[in-house]
Amino acid sequence: MCFLNKMDRTGADFYYCLKTIKEQLGSTMAVLQLPIGTEMDFQGIIDLVTMEAVYWTGEELGANYERVPVADAVNKVPFFDDELLAKAKEYRETLVELAVEQDEEALMEYLEGNEPDVATMKRCLRKGTLANAFVPIVTGTAFKNKGVQPLLDAVIDYMPSPLDVDAIKGIDEKGEETDRASSDDLPFSALAFKVANDPFVGTLTFTRVYSGVLETGTSVYNSVKGKNERIGRMLQMHANDRTEIKQARAGDIVALVGLKDTTTGETLCDKSNSVILEKMEFPTPVIKVAVEPKTKADQQKMGTALNRLAAEDPSFRYSRDEQTGQTIIEGMGELHLEIIVDRMKREFNVECNVGAPEVSYREAITKDATVDYTHKKQSGGSGQFARVKIEFSPKVASEDDDEETSDALEFINEIKGGSVPKEYIPGVQKGMESVLSQGIIAGFPVLGMTARLVDGAYHDVDSSVMAFEIAGRAACREGLRKAGVRLLEPLMAVDVITPEEYMGDIIGDITSRRGVVGELGDRSNAKTISASVPLANMFQYVSALRSMSKGRAAYSMKLSNYDFVPPNIEKELTEGFKAAEEE
Repeated sequence: MCFLNKMDRTGADFYYCLKTIKEQLGSTMAVLQLPIGTEMDFQGIIDLVTMEAVYWTGEELGANYERVPVADAVNKVPFFDDELLAKAKEYRETLVELAVEQDEEALMEYLEGNEPDVATMKRCLRKGTLANAFVPIVTGTAFKNKGVQPLLDAVIDYMPSPLDVDAIKGIDEKGEETDRASSDDLPFSALAFKVANDPFVGTLTFTRVYSGVLETGTSVYNSVKGKNERIGRMLQMHANDRTEIKQARAGDIVALVGLKDTTTGETLCDKSNSVILEKMEFPTPVIKVAVEPKTKADQQKMGTALNRLAAEDPSFRYSRDEQTGQTIIEGMGELHLEIIVDRMKREFNVECNVGAPEVSYREAITKDATVDYTHKKQSGGSGQFARVKIEFSPKVASEDDDEETSDALEFINEIKGGSVPKEYIPGVQKGMESVLSQGIIAGFPVLGMTARLVDGAYHDVDSSVMAFEIAGRAACREGLRKAGVRLLEPLMAVDVITPEEYMGDIIGDITSRRGVVGELGDRSNAKTISASVPLANMFQYVSALRSMSKGRAAYSMKLSNYDFVPPNIEKELTEGFKAAEEE
């Protein structure tokens, strides 16, 4: 459904909006309402289904309105004239023809000269809306509450209820696909879709109940984390107002107060009938900036703010860079991080300085290498001795690997004959992992690598877990150098939707950003461009796209994969890292 808002604003043009919906979006429109008056003189709407003029009276914002038949409206409603009446009859005729096409019986009646009654019209319009045969169009001005009541009535009359759409799908405790129909009689299941912090109440977990009944004072099961949660208070939210309730049923949206372990995208359910609903996949952050508090007082508040924001938004992460002492925040794009910083200032009163955006590069080895390293240190008393022989090779990620798995070190113990005792082997792995979190070229994490511990030696007195950890660390550094480590950069899958006349400029701009254009397609009367572009070249792209297309093109992007950085750019990044280290 389309609600054409702000009809009281200067320059508002309802009929131009209809024209662009048809031309730009290629939609079939079912115009249910026409505006009475324009801009400052906007009085109300004509309901084309009932053929009534609905106009608002009194000083209170949208509280009082009257309905009169359009035949009587010419003399009663301001700015309602014969021209508008003729237009209403014309649009009503088009609407009736569109509606009766959805029902054969109504169509036959109409062809015999019998116009459908209001109930038949609503039934036909609902049927067409549910089948996506057309898009209902309503109008008004939400700021002054004119047109809001008819909009809500239209939602009830024409939009699908939970019973009109497919049952939600999920996975049961055996890992098999299942679904939960919207019914109070089925076992309880709900999805936590948003976590928010309320200054007066605390943590609010917004939850949609898909099946069953939820009551305060009961315990529910978080099937994602395998933990029980107690339902203390339950609120029904009305913008900033809230009403405490004791029970929620299938289809309700409620806010639960004080859940300890539940975050965005997790399922709450009946423990004896466990299910995980439409599990959300959150992409890995691709852009990061350094933030630092302006004063010591801000430091404590910043930690609290980042904790809460990370709990609300799983695609946002933060960490502390131990080398520089900076706090690094990571997100999905420049705008994402700008909003995070803005919220820290507004909601948590944290003043902070923000560094320039930085791309999350990775490092990876390009060939096999073998390192035989001996760590030997002798001083007064017992010394240190550890020898390890490790074979390094690039890890080939399978299709089943997720992002986290492909990032991890695959450590394989192939020691035979006890040349390295079992209790020392975890030390070798720990030492290697400490190196891989910050690579040797530019300090970025090392992407998937396989390391096989094939041989080694130890000393009965001088060997220890610490000695083997140091040996593992040094062997890993040497292995990375021998195995031709190189920088990888994140490549973004960029999808642009644009009018055809700007297509050439946009493709040229993508190419200039080291992008590779893939598929070109059509979406209604617009063109689509799919491309792969390095993230480093996508900063400020939204401004460039708007200026190229006069604001008519839009784009979305997500992480596609990592690929090797061109040698000239790798050289610049490496030199910058070395200069920073020297400082």
